[in-house]
Amino acid sequence: MSVQAYDDNNRRYFSTELLKWYQREQRDLPWRGSGDPYHIWVSEIMLQQTRVDTVIPYFNRFIERFPTLRHLAEAPEEDVLKHWEGLGYYSRARNLQSAVREVVAEYGAKVPDQKKQISSLKGVGPYTAGAILSIAYNQAEPAVDGNVMRVLSRYFLIEDDIARPATRVSMESLGQSLIPEGEAASFNQALMELGALVCTPKSPSCNTCPVGQHCAAKWESRERELPIKSKAKQPKRVYRLAALIEGTGEHEGQVLVRQRPNTGLLAKMWELPHVEVANEEVWDSLAEGGQWLESELNDQGVAIQVTRHMNEAQHIFTHLIWQVKVVGAVATNEHQLENLEGYAWVGPDQFENFVWPNIFRKLLTDYFKTANP
Repeated sequence: MSVQAYDDNNRRYFSTELLKWYQREQRDLPWRGSGDPYHIWVSEIMLQQTRVDTVIPYFNRFIERFPTLRHLAEAPEEDVLKHWEGLGYYSRARNLQSAVREVVAEYGAKVPDQKKQISSLKGVGPYTAGAILSIAYNQAEPAVDGNVMRVLSRYFLIEDDIARPATRVSMESLGQSLIPEGEAASFNQALMELGALVCTPKSPSCNTCPVGQHCAAKWESRERELPIKSKAKQPKRVYRLAALIEGTGEHEGQVLVRQRPNTGLLAKMWELPHVEVANEEVWDSLAEGGQWLESELNDQGVAIQVTRHMNEAQHIFTHLIWQVKVVGAVATNEHQLENLEGYAWVGPDQFENFVWPNIFRKLLTDYFKTANP
């Protein structure tokens, strides 16, 4: 870490000027007004991996439906997932509800204000704990995420790899030392705001930065080099074939969908039946891929005949990329599918009663618009 990080005058300047800027420029965000620790908690979980502009309408809708900890604790999981639908990373919603239930049961429906207690809750890591304790309770706890590490790396010319846990620990110590007495809530939000609006990843606005005058990276023209971060392992690309099985007779205008298992990736959500194929060559061939899909689904009790290629889509997870090809199909045992566990016939009228991963929500929305203009 640069020796400049230990310059008291420089740190005092950083904190003072940052707070002045924040008082002038802070955004009017719905979770900032109330100071309610529950609101702050929900917002911080939603903001993981998701932009502020995207989160705002989801946050408002979520809080309207679950206005208190008790409302969220008592809600069916399917309802919670439905109000999370579109944000992705659904384990966040499940962990949030699980942790809220613990708070209701163990802490009388009051979000803990002790670090040890709040850090023990499911899905609450060091950053989220620090954000809640500082913003809701004005405790001098650091809240160091990617935005904050970028700001600190540049301002103090820190050349340590921010992907290393030791670097995060040292930055948490630095971040805590920068918090002015009695200003934890405003300071941590100011630091987050600077990273989001000014000290951005690729094109930092150094000329309008409130602390740019003493930024070490700016003076050495290295702001675009920092922070240093080792490359993460590339996600694995897998090829999947999905069957859009169109109903006939009483199921005219409907398609067959299935529910995912109770645990694991996208747990309990609904989707088109699909299978992973051996390689891209099989995926590319409608004849070969169609036979593969027919065979795999037949083993699961769904006998189909593939008729045509329809669409392609991609779904990106942290560790996986699904490359999905959708093929049209008809069921050759439609009458046997009525009571097949985990499957259902769904038309446009029932569509919103189910919780869908984004990829299948979009594919089916487009299909129903075309099939039922």
